[in-house]
This record gives sequence, C-alpha cells and structure tokens, in this order.
Amino acid sequence: MSESLVVSEIFKSIQGESSHAGLPCTMIRLAGCNLNCTWCDTNFARDGRAGETMSIDAILDGVADLGCQRVEVTGGEPLSQPATADLLRRLCLDGYTTLLETNGTVDLQPVDARVLRIVDIKCPSSGHADATRWENLSLLTSGDEVKFVLADRDDYDYAMRVLMERGLPDMVRVIFSPVAERLDPARLAGWILEDGLDVRLGLQLHRIIWPDRERGV
Repeated sequence: MSESLVVSEIFKSIQGESSHAGLPCTMIRLAGCNLNCTWCDTNFARDGRAGETMSIDAILDGVADLGCQRVEVTGGEPLSQPATADLLRRLCLDGYTTLLETNGTVDLQPVDARVLRIVDIKCPSSGHADATRWENLSLLTSGDEVKFVLADRDDYDYAMRVLMERGLPDMVRVIFSPVAERLDPARLAGWILEDGLDVRLGLQLHRIIWPDRERGV
C-alpha cells in the first residue's frame, strides 16, 4: 500500500530559484515546517494539517498529468514528513529530474543520492541560525546547492564567515538570495562584486513574474 503525505499544492510553473531558475518545473509543495522564519513567504504551508492527504501513487499520477520531466519537492519543510524520502525515490525511479528544497535542519541521509539537493543555511535574521544541521554538508556533492537567504548586512557577513570556514565554494554551488523588500538586490550584488565572491545572486523569479500571487507560483 502506498504511503501518504500531506500536500499543500501541486502545480507546474517556472522554477524561480536555484541554478535551475527559468526552467519549467512541476512543484510538489508539502505541508508542515519545523521552523518559523521571520521572512517566510509560504506561511500557508507551515501547518502540517493544512493540506490534502494523498498517497504517493496519487501524487505521482498528478505529476504525470502535468507533463514536465523536472520536479521539485518543497514546503514548508518537506523532510518533516518521513514518507518524503520514498516520494523522492519514486520520482527518481520514474525518470524525473528531481530537486529537493530543504531548510537544512533535517537529516539528509534518507534522501536518494540521485536527488539534486538545494539546502538552506539559515542566517541570523531568520531567527533560526542555531538550527542548521551542519552534518548535512558532508553529504552534499558538486551537483547540489547551498542557499543563504539574506535580509541585511549582518546576514551577509554571517554567510561570508560560513563560506570561508566551511570551504563551500569548493564543494557545491552557492546562492545568495535577498529577502524581498528588505535587502535591495543591487546592494547585495555590489557586496558580492566588492568582495570577489564566486556565488550566484538568486532572485525569486516566480515572484517577479507573478507578484500578486501567493499560491501556484
């Protein structure tokens, strides 16, 4: 019998973040999160009960109907539901390019090695900088990505320290993403250029395309 997950929404869109930004992607947004970041832009998905309970088979049928070979599992925090690991494995077995976006506080060991992992490292403005599971970094490969969401200069300086102390640019792709309406992207770009960082400036492309929509983007 197929395991079940609580799903907030499933939709096809343009991938808005990561190095895959701009590409068509089916999004599976799971419900529930173990954090409460101050700048969260998907608060509707934080409640683990606020969604539809679906079997993995039903989720896969919904994904197939949307007809896109690139799929991202996100949240909320997708790994807060134990059956997510099986969903990711099934997506890989079905031949999808499978992405996982996770807040970096939950153990990545159960995640299939074929999954492309986009892992947040929480900065001070999130309110959860002490929640990062640093052991996850040793599980990442060169195809994976680490993302810092930055709201101010203190966040930037924190991310700089983590970059240097952990040697991240030599391990994975690194993304610096400004919080909308709190950090001017041009200012962040200037800091990156001034310090000669080899990181990607990540803007939320889906929020630029559909600024007035909260769901389904």
